[in-house]
Amino acid sequence: MSRGRDAATLMAVGLIGLAVAFSLPHLVEVFVLVELTAYIVFAMLALSLALVWGYAGILCFGQSIFFGIGGYAYTLGVMNIGESTLPVALGIALPMLFAAVLGYFLFYGRVSDIYLGVITLCVSLIAYNLINSLSGTEYKIGSVPIGGHNGIPGVPVVNMPGDSSRTFGFEEVFTLSLILLVAVYIGLRALLASQFGKVVVAIRENELRAELLGYDARAYKLVVFVIGAAIAGLAGVLFVNWGSFIGPTVFSIFFSAQIIIWIMVGGLGTLAGAIAGAVFIQWLSTWLGTNKIIDPNIVLGVIFIVLVLLVPKGLQPMLVERFKRRRRSETRSDTRSETNSRLGVP
Repeated sequence: MSRGRDAATLMAVGLIGLAVAFSLPHLVEVFVLVELTAYIVFAMLALSLALVWGYAGILCFGQSIFFGIGGYAYTLGVMNIGESTLPVALGIALPMLFAAVLGYFLFYGRVSDIYLGVITLCVSLIAYNLINSLSGTEYKIGSVPIGGHNGIPGVPVVNMPGDSSRTFGFEEVFTLSLILLVAVYIGLRALLASQFGKVVVAIRENELRAELLGYDARAYKLVVFVIGAAIAGLAGVLFVNWGSFIGPTVFSIFFSAQIIIWIMVGGLGTLAGAIAGAVFIQWLSTWLGTNKIIDPNIVLGVIFIVLVLLVPKGLQPMLVERFKRRRRSETRSDTRSETNSRLGVP
């Protein structure tokens, strides 16, 4: 019964997502679509960390590494080749390759969770400082300068596979981004419901016990780490298509911290919560920055402290738990009333 209900829910999510993806561009202005596309991209990035941290228990403070590698791989590829099919594949494959190499040394080296978080954060900072320093004209890949702290502007948007003359407009980028977000969400739900996903969650709960049952925890962690990198790399590709620009700030410590806050706000161990957390925080930051009420960084810091102290599980788990508690209370009350009625007790 539960599996049938989950399948029906995922089917409904897919149908609603497709309906919104194809209908909304005809109902709102282009400016709204551009803003929504940014939220979709960050929501996909949040899903990558929700899988790695929330379900596999891998404390990765440098998920922006794979996001940035994906964005730069696509940018340099499409500006050298002039057609986007191969660069999109590179934007997904290179983060996966980097994650496979980094994860091998981390997991098979038995690095503990705290040190793993520190190492991934340091790698992100190294990438940030490295890209920042490559600002001279002599630093280029192919014919494209890396740009250093100035970044790389004017990045071509994706085109129809094999047809570089048929590039996507704002509406099509929005549609593509939303379809991919829905596909990633449904794919992760299916993955976590499979035997593989159940083993991953078991390893998160008690790694030693899972290994005593015969599962290679290191291999499972490595696979999840690589899958998370692929999703983050895809988000990086979409990010470049959204803004036609990539710069070293995608590797910065501030951006890395933002991703952590998205997950903390939405709720650790949830996928829908990660999406909601990313959308809410990005909307709040944009609103505060536009209206110049207060520095968004101060607000994000306060939100993070409050959540850690008062709502450590995140907003979605808290709301779900309160809803279930209320339902149980109402059920007990109804049962008590029915029993009293049968017994003739007023």
